Amino acid sequence: MSKVKVFIDNREVIVDEGTTILEAAKKVNINIPTLCYHPDQKIKGICRICIVEVEGQKNFSASCCTPVRDGMRIRTNTKKVREARKNIMQFILVRHDGDCLTCVRNGNCELQKLSEELNIKEIKYDRIVENLPIDESNPSIVRNPNKCIKCGRCIEVCHDVQGVGAIDAINRSDDLKILPGLYEKISDVACVYCGQCINVCPVGAIYEKEDIERVWDVLEDKSKHVVVQIAPAVRVSLGEMFGFKPGSIVTGKIVAFLKAIGFDKVFDTNFTADLTIIEEGSELLHRIKNGGKLPMLTSCSPGWIRYIEFFYPELLGHVSTCKSPQQMFGALTKTYYAQKFGIDPKDIVVVSIMPCTAKKAEAVREEMNSSGYQDVDIVLTTRELGKMIKESRIQLEDLEEVEFDRPFGIATGAGAIFGATGGVMEAALRTVYEKVTGKELEKIEFTALRGIDEYKEAAVEMDNMKVKVAVVNGLKNAKIILDMIKEGRADYHFIEVMCCPGGCIGGGGQPIPSTNEIKKKRIEAIYNVDISYAIRKSHLNPVVNKLYEEFLKEPLGHKSHQLLHTHYINRKN
Repeated sequence: MSKVKVFIDNREVIVDEGTTILEAAKKVNINIPTLCYHPDQKIKGICRICIVEVEGQKNFSASCCTPVRDGMRIRTNTKKVREARKNIMQFILVRHDGDCLTCVRNGNCELQKLSEELNIKEIKYDRIVENLPIDESNPSIVRNPNKCIKCGRCIEVCHDVQGVGAIDAINRSDDLKILPGLYEKISDVACVYCGQCINVCPVGAIYEKEDIERVWDVLEDKSKHVVVQIAPAVRVSLGEMFGFKPGSIVTGKIVAFLKAIGFDKVFDTNFTADLTIIEEGSELLHRIKNGGKLPMLTSCSPGWIRYIEFFYPELLGHVSTCKSPQQMFGALTKTYYAQKFGIDPKDIVVVSIMPCTAKKAEAVREEMNSSGYQDVDIVLTTRELGKMIKESRIQLEDLEEVEFDRPFGIATGAGAIFGATGGVMEAALRTVYEKVTGKELEKIEFTALRGIDEYKEAAVEMDNMKVKVAVVNGLKNAKIILDMIKEGRADYHFIEVMCCPGGCIGGGGQPIPSTNEIKKKRIEAIYNVDISYAIRKSHLNPVVNKLYEEFLKEPLGHKSHQLLHTHYINRKN
């Protein structure tokens, strides 16, 4: 590709032909403001905040979508440019519900930050904010259309990344609205509650349904025994909300905080991730040996489960019947744990801290009560946990690290890697290989299955059988693999599907921003957690083995089926 030379604010820049002005400016650390632009999305050119002056042109150019030309001279910080940007911002603000102090994104809002940077001190036009109803119709996600700035980011991620299309642009020009379907509520359309729209929204127009007060209330209730589980992806992302670098591992500090505010026990979801591997691996081998439906599809991601229920219910027989680690944990806490420690299960409250908004919907599914009680009572996202820490005024960075409680605090490295795309598959292969061959797996890292690539596959020799596996993340990629299954072209034994790009580390409840670069750092940290464990294979977890010995008896046995397995629903109509 040929190079071009341009001058930005009198600084010479040499870039590839076709580079935008915005990207060229970044090369020399010139910071042009943006709003509709997102580093992981297509160029939109909607908001025009990024305008610049180009010598020889009468009108401004939007730097995000204007390619450079050889010899071009660009000015990014003239009085004329600054005044125009302020004027554009004012037109955005007159239509925006500016109640910032009570907004969920207060302090982490791109519009708020940009208004400060542009030195907006007054709005000289009359406000015309519509008082539209806030949509709280579902267990996971809230939409406040009065905050929407119509940047289109949520539409792109819902359509082009997830392939769901639950929200869209309705009408045009001044009448443009971002809505689910034809003015319907989110609960009335095929939304999977993945929350990817939340992660790309620059303002507080869409966010998770908050359950923080419910947790504070149960912690105050001395008649309740309150336990909490922490998902693997939370420990490598929460620190970002407190100034830690992306990928910082703050596991022990999270445990210390949760104990400090009054949880009776703090447990690790990695424990039931190990248990999931035993059940799911046993189910895979049972299907292979007995002519069951193959390929088998993983079932840990609740957004993915809703997707196949809505769009491919005819393939539900391919999905593993295993509950997710979150739900297995709840069922065991209200049976095995309650019996072992002599606690009435009606007095146990199970709280989950998850990177995922869809987990809130999963917890209230009607079938998730095999213990006789709702498996999981309350689900908080990583962001909600961060808010609780801030509200408590306990300084996370000052806390001494504390270990998880027993028995459900003992886990392996295999359980930890559930947090990254490909992790469930890698953990499963570590166990299935040794169960089939009776030999120790010398190299346990399946690096071909790692990374944020959309599609990965591998083949593993196990005695006289070659097990073929695939990994996809992001629901648009799931559609590709599901179409292959329908057409008889998916010659795999086992396929891992994660709803969110990058897996759980990129979940809809994670700290914002959650760009691909940040996701890569979180994934790297997940594998560092894996390396730190003395035991890195799920079937070697001593507490899981004791659980089978004392309570479950055997994988896929009667009690396992009752508590750890589930069924799915055709939601197509």
